[in-house]
Amino acid sequence: MAASDLTRLIEALSSLAPPSGDGEAIADLRRALNALPADQKATVRAVLGRVEGAASGPLHVHGGLSALLAADRFGLGFERLAKVEDGLKQAAGGARVLMDLAGVTAWWGRLLATPDVHVIGALPDTAARLPQALMIARGRPEPTGDDRTFWVTDSAMPETRLVEVLGLNGLAAAPLIATGGLKLMMIAGYVQADDGRLDGLPGTLTGVIGAAPLF
Repeated sequence: MAASDLTRLIEALSSLAPPSGDGEAIADLRRALNALPADQKATVRAVLGRVEGAASGPLHVHGGLSALLAADRFGLGFERLAKVEDGLKQAAGGARVLMDLAGVTAWWGRLLATPDVHVIGALPDTAARLPQALMIARGRPEPTGDDRTFWVTDSAMPETRLVEVLGLNGLAAAPLIATGGLKLMMIAGYVQADDGRLDGLPGTLTGVIGAAPLF
């Protein structure tokens, strides 16, 4: 790794603002990582994840996939939680919580009723793979220039049709999971909760629950 690449990585990491993250700093970090060969990028990302984890405060996880993903990215310095409710409570109290998407309850739908807690990250965080776990915390994520937004609806419309409707409004979307009468859709880019393109979309209970950067 060139010394200049390492310097950029250190500078980008030092300016990260946990837990929600500074959008410009994350964009700088992404550019520095993308300047590295693929094998070095994966290694450095894991190392930086551990440093970032130590600087960002308590990390809790709920679910087996979240535990595996957290260990790979942040190391083993996290606490496992037995219940969804525990995760939501810890996030409301200021901790970062990584939670499995798959499960018997649509816990992510409850973020519509907790305006102080948002999705701020998702793992895996590469464009080649769909998220399997969401990181939630207090505060709103900032745009970084390459993000994924998470939108919830209780519409009974088939997911394929929802994708079409969102596309007609200029939003490129993909379905993530449907549980308990709710659907979670992933929208390309950073979309604010009051974006006019979301107006009139199917469903009586709808809304953006956060966004996550891609690396």
